[in-house]
Amino acid sequence: MCELCGSTEELSEFEVSGRDDAKVTLCGVCKSQIESGELDETHFNCLNDAMWSESSAVKVLTFRLLNKLGRQDLVDMMYLEEDERSWAEAGVESDEDDGLVYKDANGVVLAQGDTVVITKDLDVKGTTFTAKRGTAVRNIALVRGNAELIEGRVNGVKIQILTKFLKKS
Repeated sequence: MCELCGSTEELSEFEVSGRDDAKVTLCGVCKSQIESGELDETHFNCLNDAMWSESSAVKVLTFRLLNKLGRQDLVDMMYLEEDERSWAEAGVESDEDDGLVYKDANGVVLAQGDTVVITKDLDVKGTTFTAKRGTAVRNIALVRGNAELIEGRVNGVKIQILTKFLKKS
């Protein structure tokens, strides 16, 4: 069965980069999304369980996927041995090297996992609340391909925020 989601359909091996013979059994859905880079966060809710796997290759792949999804809360909960963590982080750096520089309203450079503060009341589309000025957003994720956006959780909802309405704290 798929070592990430548990499906038994269209199984094949997937090689986790960075080590020889580091393979994981994946279903067709997981494998196609990983290879395309377009991850469906709903499908990958299964990573909540996969992150506790005994297999180093599964843990490393889970770490990398959670980083791509911007789920820093789950990444922080993961336990990885020192060699597993360096292996996992090596793959994340190569995946996210897009050359963009993310800056807050004051021109301070932002990085993945930083904490920022909202500088203006913002209506959040698709919800019934307003993200209030002064709200801290912890463990931000950088939106790939757009240096003007970050992702973070406000009131438990994952939202995208323009960097011009943020300052690093």
